[in-house]
Amino acid sequence: MELKSILATDCGSTTTKAILIEKIDGEYRLSVRGEAPTTVEAPFEDVTKGVLNAVMEVEELAGRKLLDGDNIMTPRNGEEGVDIYISTSSAGGGLQMMVAGVVKGMTGESAERAALGAGSIVMDVLASNDGRKPHEKITRIRQLRPDMILLSGGIDGGTTKHVVELAEILAAANPKPRLGSDYKLPVIYAGNKNASNKIEETLGEITDLDLTENIRPVLERENLKPSRDKIHDLFMEHVMQQAPGYKKLMSWTDAPIMPTPGAVGALIEMVAEKENISVVGVDIGGATTDIFSVFQKQFNRTVSANLGMSYSICNVLAESGLKNVLRWVPFDIDEKELTNRIGNKMIRPTTVPQSLEELVIEQAIAREALRLSFIQHKAFAVNLKGVQKERTISDAFEQTDSGESLVDMMELDLMVGSGGVLSHAPRREQSARMLIDSFLPEGITQLAVDSIFMMPQLGVMANIEKEELAEDARNAAIEVFEKDCLIRLGTCLAPVGNAKPGAIVLIAELTLPNGDIQKHEIKFGDIVRIEVPYEPIKAKLTPGKGMDIGAGKNESIETTIYGGVVGIILDGRGRPMGISTDPKQRISDLSKWSEAVNEYPELKI
Repeated sequence: MELKSILATDCGSTTTKAILIEKIDGEYRLSVRGEAPTTVEAPFEDVTKGVLNAVMEVEELAGRKLLDGDNIMTPRNGEEGVDIYISTSSAGGGLQMMVAGVVKGMTGESAERAALGAGSIVMDVLASNDGRKPHEKITRIRQLRPDMILLSGGIDGGTTKHVVELAEILAAANPKPRLGSDYKLPVIYAGNKNASNKIEETLGEITDLDLTENIRPVLERENLKPSRDKIHDLFMEHVMQQAPGYKKLMSWTDAPIMPTPGAVGALIEMVAEKENISVVGVDIGGATTDIFSVFQKQFNRTVSANLGMSYSICNVLAESGLKNVLRWVPFDIDEKELTNRIGNKMIRPTTVPQSLEELVIEQAIAREALRLSFIQHKAFAVNLKGVQKERTISDAFEQTDSGESLVDMMELDLMVGSGGVLSHAPRREQSARMLIDSFLPEGITQLAVDSIFMMPQLGVMANIEKEELAEDARNAAIEVFEKDCLIRLGTCLAPVGNAKPGAIVLIAELTLPNGDIQKHEIKFGDIVRIEVPYEPIKAKLTPGKGMDIGAGKNESIETTIYGGVVGIILDGRGRPMGISTDPKQRISDLSKWSEAVNEYPELKI
């Protein structure tokens, strides 16, 4: 069967978004999108109402019949209906999990990685060595009421004592699930297989126990996929069954419903694999910020559950400190006034900035939320701890910890931003500056934003299992991602190192597609923007003394780079980047950088 039309929805906590993808002239394109408020809460308490409202909007805009009463018409019949319908969901608080491992920094961390990769929020990590007494752990489990628990511990064939003790603590807590008290809490056991029988004896009766492969069969290797798949299955069977209206929704879909972040992660992972590149993706929401990365073919996801732009905006201020937010504001503002403005946003989380000043402040806070989330991500996306590396004699004297971050900004090829503050910034220049300032890319990095946040729907599309559909669906996901989803902002060129003010840090010689040659000399502390559309540009890049643009200190590079809706941004502020602590100098620098990329053309200081 050839896929001609695909309907996909994403049921978010506030909005349900529907997109219709069709094959037009031999290529898959987004044809229309619609949205409606999500209807999980009272008075409706039925998620399908919101889905039908969003699909109705798509139906009107597309000018063709997709609904038959209260049913989505699949398969397609001539011009009516669609070939398949798929959905993702984060409504009802998404998927909330607790994980447990014997050693917090080893199996505990592997279990956390498996749960985050599957798209869940990890409420707590229990471990034999986490310093809490058994009764404290029992109280904690009862308080949190997670949707499910992932239990791991021990390598295959190793000791079983500690992981069985953890199971006994779970049994003593006799936990009840968050939604629906008439069923047993799902527990996944992914630890030492020699302990399986003991675990079944301990937990088999009082929980809904599932056994899967060990997530750390040997110290040197993680095996996360079986646990991730099992989490998805149980999410469908248990959590989704309990949420209002989901039983009906599941009967409509042609593929399992995925948690929204899990679907976005699947898409980022697929893009990195197809293009053979390193990617960082970020989704900054009202309450949380998710960061996804693929480095050295390893996928990681982190959720900063307290860093967001509306409900959690005061947390951003508390975590970063007022001084760090102020350093991005290019005008004088009283600290009290700034705190009040941020407090107002928390009280009325759905408001949007009404003045240019408010917008600048909101974007300053976004920079800090992104910066802090990325620090957390770097600390989590690491090589495996506990692995013996081959050491040379000199290494033996400085016992460095294994577990170095996989995140290498010089290796990063593509950065994708999404979420309201990035996708819907009034000017794309603002999105580019926010990404550059908060992530500080190094060397040569392509920047993009998601146009209307359709990454979740494309992610679930790329993961369709049905054999006769899988290939078409993957192709459709990638085509739409590249042509309709991504807005290519351009490329950031940032030499690494520091220099004296006024010293040349980069000479860029660019050959444009029409044959014109431009030469730019970038001085330390400057930003230069070159407006060129998304097309290949031959570049010869020569770093200044002691600077590195990707080939090593003082080494030139000849390569092809791409413009975009913002163009090419040459960032000569050095890495690591410093911002002056003197208010006058800071305001002068920020204004200069803003003007260089035409970020706030109306802002008069």
